[in-house]
Amino acid sequence: MYILGISAYYHDSSVAIIKNEHIIAAVQEERFTRIKHDSNFPSQSIKYCLNEAGITLDEIDYIAFYDKPFIKFERLLETYLTEAPKGFKSFLMAIPIWLKEKLFLKETLAREFTLLFEELNPKKNEKEFKAFKKRVIEKFMFSEHHQSHAASAFYPSPYEEAAILTIDGVGEWTTTSIAYGKANNIKFLKEIHFPHSLGLVYSAFTYYTGFKVNSGEYKLMGLAPYGKPIYSDLIKEHLIHIKDDGSFKLDMSYFNYTSGLTMTSNKFHKLFGGKPRESESEITQKEMDLAASIQNVTEELVIKLANYAKKLTGAKNLCLAGGVALNCVSNGKILKENIFENIWIQPAAGDAGGSLGTAYCAYYQELNNPRTINLNELDKMQGSYLGPKFSNE
Repeated sequence: MYILGISAYYHDSSVAIIKNEHIIAAVQEERFTRIKHDSNFPSQSIKYCLNEAGITLDEIDYIAFYDKPFIKFERLLETYLTEAPKGFKSFLMAIPIWLKEKLFLKETLAREFTLLFEELNPKKNEKEFKAFKKRVIEKFMFSEHHQSHAASAFYPSPYEEAAILTIDGVGEWTTTSIAYGKANNIKFLKEIHFPHSLGLVYSAFTYYTGFKVNSGEYKLMGLAPYGKPIYSDLIKEHLIHIKDDGSFKLDMSYFNYTSGLTMTSNKFHKLFGGKPRESESEITQKEMDLAASIQNVTEELVIKLANYAKKLTGAKNLCLAGGVALNCVSNGKILKENIFENIWIQPAAGDAGGSLGTAYCAYYQELNNPRTINLNELDKMQGSYLGPKFSNE
């Protein structure tokens, strides 16, 4: 059985192909287009994966997509209606894109796959192209965003059972989730919903310190060791209220991402003594201290969540996914706490890994296939050597 997993239309478009449980190939579209965080339909990635598998488009049994657009659209509408009349400009910018390609995703994907089929089969006629479009629609499956993340972390891991912690910006509604994976099943035990999001708080500080959101978060993490966490208490006192079990709530008056075109509000700027740093301008000690502070708060929160995941599941293993799991410094802090005996982190923990996660969701959860674990292999990721390869020559 061949399953093609796709992540696209938001950021970090990617494709993964599995043959039963075995990962044949997985790659981001940016590797071919050279557009960083390319979010377009990943046609070149699909062609690469098909070539690696040695099959045609018609030989794909299922095509899985990494989130559910109708639920995401519901969140978008509900948020705008709650904030109205604030956010009207943002609403006018977002809605046409949704109505054109994101909302009716089955039709969008069917159209793109048919165009790809035409490109790969130029000698076929119009009747055959229409027949292919009809066939391909029947192959589509959709999994929820955090389900894809959790699956990308647990199913390739070498564990029979594990706690699964997923932290990111936002999927459909969920921003943080704790799940329990055993054999071929994943059960969600705890969720935190939008607009309360650790990933978006970290992105807000990325924005405020002058870096690009969904791209420059690693720079903020890298800047943290040069500063002192002098704003940590201020962040916890005003922006984010953290409970002992790792659940948290944001004071949304400091943020602007639910209705505006920026991440932070004037109240945020007043609290930290000025407007956001202009991109490419000089980085000062203030930015370094802000980076150290939000990194410190992130680590505290992630450790609390890991402890609670241990309490909820009783598992000795932990799997991590979601954009915040790319924060290798906080991952290191979890390791040092010795909360779990073993930790396995999906290397493509952000949205790129969603293509692999949704493929596994289809195989294990939707189709209920058994999961086998080969104790002789560290994991199914094959050291992440899953994209194009080149000889030294």
